[in-house]
Amino acid sequence: MLGVMQIDLNADLGEGSAHEEAVMAFVSSANIACGGHAGDAGTMRDSLRLAARFGVAAGAHPGFPDREGFGRRELHFLPDEVTAFVREQIEALKAVAAREGVRLNHVKPHGMLYNMAVRDAALARAVARAAADSGVG
Repeated sequence: MLGVMQIDLNADLGEGSAHEEAVMAFVSSANIACGGHAGDAGTMRDSLRLAARFGVAAGAHPGFPDREGFGRRELHFLPDEVTAFVREQIEALKAVAAREGVRLNHVKPHGMLYNMAVRDAALARAVARAAADSGVG
């Protein structure tokens, strides 16, 4: 007998799309922008409310502090700096989530931060340390 396969259909949300509600209806987890590349307290709240309404697992989507480049530019920070800004973004979303009664399930870095962490173990550890420090992921 074969086991049942589960697929997590995941989307990056809270980034200003006019179609967020429509997307949220079809995903099982959402990475919510938390202030680095996009997002603010209002968009975080709205995204968390949608996630709760649709039964979607919510997670933090921290990125480089680069709104102008939407977090897609290769920027260079020391690992301790990465831990600090990622932790700050996660904590910002976590505070809004607490007010909304939503538990954060995961952390998925955004854009270039994600791509660089794949290639750079020190950067990956810095992101993981921020997630662990925040108790998410």
